[in-house]
Amino acid sequence: MYTVERIDPSTTALIVVDMQNDFVAPGAPMQSPAGYAMLPQLQKALACCRESGIPIIYTAHVHRPDGCDLGLLAHAPAIARRDALVAGSAGAAVFPEIAPRDDEIVISKHRFSAFYGTDLEIILRGRGVRTVVITGVTTENCCHATARDAFFRDFQVVFLSDATATGDYPDLGYGSMSADEVHRATLVILARDTADVIPTETFIDRVITTVDAEHVHVANPTYDISQAGREVVLVP
Repeated sequence: MYTVERIDPSTTALIVVDMQNDFVAPGAPMQSPAGYAMLPQLQKALACCRESGIPIIYTAHVHRPDGCDLGLLAHAPAIARRDALVAGSAGAAVFPEIAPRDDEIVISKHRFSAFYGTDLEIILRGRGVRTVVITGVTTENCCHATARDAFFRDFQVVFLSDATATGDYPDLGYGSMSADEVHRATLVILARDTADVIPTETFIDRVITTVDAEHVHVANPTYDISQAGREVVLVP
């Protein structure tokens, strides 16, 4: 387990995973009611990042209209029927209440992980990012996969427990799980060694402000603020 004690805006990026109409809008084909309910927390995280200069990168899970890029995801009924996540459709767009600004990147992806088959890593490395903050849906699939792939690439991962969400799981032979149970189980697994799992308010409190940065330099002018922003505490 590790914790990211101080979050440096110059080396951090917030990733908003798949907060699209098809997942979030009421009555959508693949709606996660919890994803809609957590919008206020996500909005707080977005406001903090925009105020402090942390870049925001959105992802959108989409497939071509002819389905040639579905692969094994063709087993998902709504996707297979082309009822959801069709590139260029209204349902595939980011939900309006947390829509990206003109200068914010939206990455199209075709699998759970935002790193698979995309230029996300190139963008992060090019911007000098060392810490990624994960938000969005769904906790156990696309958010989890993206967090794991970030960890495998030696990015520090911060996972916002109240700005991620999922849906209920039916009984497929091993019992059913509610959205809350799936969400909690995933957080427990990630917190063990993959991510610093924290609520949005804690994230906001840890973001280094201009005043914080000036204080560090006054206290020790030779101290590298980029390192100060990446203090990691390992917990056995």
